[in-house]
Amino acid sequence: MKENSWQVNDKSLSKKYRTDVGRLIKAWKKGLSDDEIVKKTGIKQSTLYLIKHDIELAHRRIRLARKKREPAGLQPPGRRQIFFNPDL
Repeated sequence: MKENSWQVNDKSLSKKYRTDVGRLIKAWKKGLSDDEIVKKTGIKQSTLYLIKHDIELAHRRIRLARKKREPAGLQPPGRRQIFFNPDL
């Protein structure tokens, strides 16, 4: 089963915030700023911030779930920063 790399349930978010979240995502992908989106859509800046925060949280959860499913050997080796000796 192939999964999309980025799955967010925009229908449930649209229902929660009573606005078209899919349209907001498309606007962000086009490169519009939050101020431009607020002027074009008429939603409040605080609501837009909450929507953006929910999307980022969902994206973070998806990445963490994917990381937990992968075996430890397939994950790219990362450098660990140690406080006293940062080059280790």
